[in-house]
Amino acid sequence: MIYEHEIPSKSRLYFAKSAKQKRDIEHISSEILLVAQYEEIVTPFLSYHQHQSIDEKSLIRYSDHDNHILSMRADSTLDVVRIITKRLGRSMAQKKWFYIQPVFHYPSAEQYQIGAEYLENKDLSVSINDSAKIMQALGLAPLLQISNINIPRIISEKFDLELDVFKNANLEEIFKLDIGWLSQLASLQHLSQIDEVIDEVPESIKSELIKIKVLAQNITYENVTIAPLFYTKMRYYDNLFFRYFNNNKTLGMGGNYCYDKTDSTGFALYTDNLIEERISK
Repeated sequence: MIYEHEIPSKSRLYFAKSAKQKRDIEHISSEILLVAQYEEIVTPFLSYHQHQSIDEKSLIRYSDHDNHILSMRADSTLDVVRIITKRLGRSMAQKKWFYIQPVFHYPSAEQYQIGAEYLENKDLSVSINDSAKIMQALGLAPLLQISNINIPRIISEKFDLELDVFKNANLEEIFKLDIGWLSQLASLQHLSQIDEVIDEVPESIKSELIKIKVLAQNITYENVTIAPLFYTKMRYYDNLFFRYFNNNKTLGMGGNYCYDKTDSTGFALYTDNLIEERISK
């Protein structure tokens, strides 16, 4: 039996303090991004193309009047890049876009996000510094983790290790290999420690470590940790990657990605988690 006051599981209800926090967070974020010369875009709730890039099991699907597959928007980045490059045209001079909108996953989950995409840009420090300004304006200072997804991939292939070893942070399996530089990477947390191992790692990993070092040197945020062996299966982030978290709660993430031969960077902040953090302060 469904009572009149019930709402679907994992759907969102905002009232009183949470509604005010949501409005404040979105207003502060939009003002910062506009000053940083992003333009706002609001994409349709329904999409014809999400099933081409996203696991169909996570989509809420419909059919249009011609029986073509439609789905509720499950990812904003894909739609923003597709609409800018395909519908509005690659020749458009504006490359920085932000959105404030929810995404939806089967069967009834909704998640509000504040996201920004910088098309035809490879410098991830822009996304980190812009998202950090939002965090600071919200009075939050979560830990910023910088990683490079290429490093665990290279090590996985080189030593025939399953990527799940890195995904599950199974350090025991890594230490079992008894390789000095690999053990150092597993323990590495601070920027200064990169120089201690940089000359010992294979060249293929050295170049990827240097990317982390250069990125960390170009950001202004202070609460930073380095995690070169961190791995998570991402839909499109395929190189340098970052995330904000506090008390095991992810507040946002971003990274480098390439979609339809367009190299870009971007980030998404999770509004509902930001609300919880601010209310709990």
